Amino acid sequence: MEGNSLNLAVGNSERNAARERELILAVQAGQRELFYELVRPYERRVYAAALAILRNEQDAEDASQEAMLKALAKIQQFRAEARFSTWLIQITVNEALMRRRRERTVIMEGIDDHRENDSGYAPRDFADWREIPSEALERKEVRQHLARALASLDPKYREVFVLRDMEHLNIQETAEALGISIASVKTRLLRARLMLRDLLAAGWQQGWFSRLPFEKGTKPW
Repeated sequence: MEGNSLNLAVGNSERNAARERELILAVQAGQRELFYELVRPYERRVYAAALAILRNEQDAEDASQEAMLKALAKIQQFRAEARFSTWLIQITVNEALMRRRRERTVIMEGIDDHRENDSGYAPRDFADWREIPSEALERKEVRQHLARALASLDPKYREVFVLRDMEHLNIQETAEALGISIASVKTRLLRARLMLRDLLAAGWQQGWFSRLPFEKGTKPW
């Protein structure tokens, strides 16, 4: 029975990969109307990657849409040297980082302008954890605590963690997406995991988790 299920899963995966290759070639040949079918399986992943960097739902949506448009414009450049999903995520990460740099520039330029009243500003929390693909996070309380813990990380750690442990990019792909060295990816990922473990340890003691997150062989998503 298990063998039949495995064969079925492998067969479905191969068919999906074949269909994806067909769609890529068709869009590259000018059938642009098929682009949405091509990127539809990755919409949540694209949004999650943008949100991890920008930490603002509206900004993440805007960055995701812009990334999709750029991917369509650059589709001729895709040569299948990496997975299509990786290529798409890299475009998204670049778009999100560019937006964040631009926003910081605007903030610095306007830092001496006292005419703006920002007393009503309230930073947005990380989006509902359900936006991140997950089968293990079933309790709303757990999702909220995990989301807050992840949002509290320094961006350089959060970005590596999301791309590597949640988007499942490999070390090389993560390094290329963020423009950092492989050694930096490994160092930041380790620190991110340790910091999240420490932040969530109190929750484990209070019974949020059946096992401590990041114990060997377990992940909280």
